[in-house]
Amino acid sequence: MCGLSGEIRFDGGRPDLAAVERMTDRLEARGPDGRGLWAQRAVALGHRRLKIIDLSERGAQPMTDPESRLTGVFNGCIYNYRELREELQGLGHRFFSRSDTEVLLKAYRQWGTDCVGRFLGMFAFAVVEQDTGRVVLARDRLGIKPLYLAERPGRLRFASSLPALLAGGDVDTSLDPVALHQYLTLHAVVAAPQTVLAGVRKLPPATVRVVEPDGRCRDHRYWQPSYDRRPEHEGMDAADWRDAVLESVRTAVRRRMVADVPVGVLLSGGLDSSLIVALLAEAGQRDLATFSVGFEAEAGEAGDEFVYSDLVAQQFATDHHQIMVPSDRLSTALDGAVAAMSEPMVSHDVIAFHLLSEEVSKEVRVVQSGQGADEVFAGYHWYPELAAARRDRVAETYAQVYFDRPHADLARMLQPHMLTDHDASGELVRIHMAADGADTALDAALRLDTHLMLVDDPVKRVDNMTMDWGLEARVPFLDHELVELAAACPPQLKIAQGGKGVLKDAGRRMLPSGIVDRPKGYFPVPAIRHMAGPVLDRVREALTAPEARARGVFHESYVARLLAAPDANRTKRGANALWQVAVLELWLQRHGIG
Repeated sequence: MCGLSGEIRFDGGRPDLAAVERMTDRLEARGPDGRGLWAQRAVALGHRRLKIIDLSERGAQPMTDPESRLTGVFNGCIYNYRELREELQGLGHRFFSRSDTEVLLKAYRQWGTDCVGRFLGMFAFAVVEQDTGRVVLARDRLGIKPLYLAERPGRLRFASSLPALLAGGDVDTSLDPVALHQYLTLHAVVAAPQTVLAGVRKLPPATVRVVEPDGRCRDHRYWQPSYDRRPEHEGMDAADWRDAVLESVRTAVRRRMVADVPVGVLLSGGLDSSLIVALLAEAGQRDLATFSVGFEAEAGEAGDEFVYSDLVAQQFATDHHQIMVPSDRLSTALDGAVAAMSEPMVSHDVIAFHLLSEEVSKEVRVVQSGQGADEVFAGYHWYPELAAARRDRVAETYAQVYFDRPHADLARMLQPHMLTDHDASGELVRIHMAADGADTALDAALRLDTHLMLVDDPVKRVDNMTMDWGLEARVPFLDHELVELAAACPPQLKIAQGGKGVLKDAGRRMLPSGIVDRPKGYFPVPAIRHMAGPVLDRVREALTAPEARARGVFHESYVARLLAAPDANRTKRGANALWQVAVLELWLQRHGIG
């Protein structure tokens, strides 16, 4: 796991090496173990390294394959790199390192851009063909690894984080009204390619972009599973699906143990993370390090679920670490978490993940985490209502059950220059829901959540918060073969038993019933949910600052109403409306955006 950056010039000039250095330095937390720069003619690359595979200096980046004259930078992990290495050696390739980065370069040499279809893993990379000047950018199937882009006349810059692009300078930092519409409607999700800043874009997941020396580029989306029923699954009953899912999760967890350093688990005590622990114990892992976090109660709401994580840790004899965070630490931790955000994030657990990652990084460098299972296996409470919707009305139903607020409400919140002339979020959802390849209304909703909402909420959150402490998080429920299997699974098996029915059935083979059948839990951070104490003070300070008033994004009367009743105003989904507004302003101020 690492951080990458680079610049490509199209106007005949040389890349700005000082800007690439600044971007690379801003990525230091993602890669504290090494730093490298490379430049040739119109292209410059930067890299920060976190040593996970091949701990020697032979794995340093940017890496050049002298035989093919390819140079690349890579962020992520190719879990099947050993198998690919063996295959490539059989085809005549010679290796100088034991790293998956070199496997990437040889695979590109052998198969061109089709190499991405052979990778099992999470990745973002840039490969430069020295002889042609062509640059290839790519991102993994589920968008687990980020890649941000900033284009100006005559050049393109890219980096693993948006703040790194800002460090390079010369970025259009005006707010994008369409992205702001999505932020306020889709629970802070801003779908690729957009970001909240008009001058920064994201390479979409499962996309390869080929950039020619003259600036022309072409994108290829190389993966999108079908959410239809398939002939090969005909005749499978519920027990068959349970067994198939369990075996696929088992494979996904095993793949993510590939490392030259120990691998731990973030254990919430819920079904998903507990199943990961059980499967690792089954595979013979001993003294597995597990980690749980909790917070002080506020307004009568409990702030930890240690009773469940302790049960799992005892059952499987893990080396368990219980981390309790006092509420008075949240206000000081808030700024650090906001600084780590590549984009504003409103989920309450973002600070929890940042604090947890700080403590975990003192013990291990790699963890597995349960993110993604709720989207892939229909674990959220709104899915039964979506399952009951007509296929041709699912977009409207989705808006009713998922959106934070209707389009009309934004006029009461935003200043006129920040408003769109149409329901941008509704349009986005309608386009995705109308696409072929999803049999039922629930299939269409799960496809949207897995391939759009998931990427820019929990996946981005986990990447940003863990990588800010040099901690690599791996997410087995987003193994692309498991996602393909879940996409084909009959919807009624997924929404059964209050959600994730087929996964719960698989879990019963491995876990105590008290874990499988417990009420669905969340990562509670009561001080934020209820805007308590020092957190409210920090929010009030940000929203009344001169920068916020000068920016003029929200009507002052709306902000005043929220501050007058900090815990009273909720979105349709129950989130604190003040927090949603505050995080955006905190993020803009923290990153120096005027």
